[in-house]
Amino acid sequence: MTRQRILVVDDEEHILELIKFNLDKNGFEVVTCDNGEEALNLLENDLFDLVILDLMLPGIDGIEVCKYVRKIEGLEKLPIIMLTARSEETDRVLGLELGADDYMVKPFSVRELVARIRAVLRRSEDKKENTYKIFKVNDLTIDTEKHEVKVKGKMLELTLKEFDLLKILAINRGKVLTRNYLLDEVWGYDFFGETRTVDVHIRHLRKKIEGANGNPIDYISTIRGRGYKMK
Repeated sequence: MTRQRILVVDDEEHILELIKFNLDKNGFEVVTCDNGEEALNLLENDLFDLVILDLMLPGIDGIEVCKYVRKIEGLEKLPIIMLTARSEETDRVLGLELGADDYMVKPFSVRELVARIRAVLRRSEDKKENTYKIFKVNDLTIDTEKHEVKVKGKMLELTLKEFDLLKILAINRGKVLTRNYLLDEVWGYDFFGETRTVDVHIRHLRKKIEGANGNPIDYISTIRGRGYKMK
């Protein structure tokens, strides 16, 4: 099973080390950075399940990062937990009004932080299950309940892996997904095949979409040296 990825943004090195050590120990994959500019760059070019975001950052602060993230297509609902030394109610309210899912004040209990992370991720997954049933990408429709894919109303005959691959691209529309990420999500964490497996399945998908639409590039783009994304 793929480990959930968490981005931790804080300008205090010991806080980053403390959180990373404990989240690693609890089965999460952790990426850290110490400023808002780098955080935005990571969020725009990589894939995360949750962000732990310090309010007081050099340059672009946590409030601005949160505002910006909520305007990025595909990241509007990315779970965010605000982390700050401030304890005033106005700061907590501001963070939550800007779209943060939870708020913790330093000093904090690591066990409580882990518990809150799991709770926020659980709520996020519940929302996805209730929302992500039918996806529309241009003339392509993916019905996850009926396990059907249509292009301009024409049914596509897909294998299980092709369907799962197309679905994960649609769920993360606009984001670049690496071949390794797609391998883990579609084939499983314990799969020992080559990343070329992904390329082969993408080629088959494009061929089938092209048969129905005439232009598969309208849907799945190759990002050279990175992976794939659905437009």
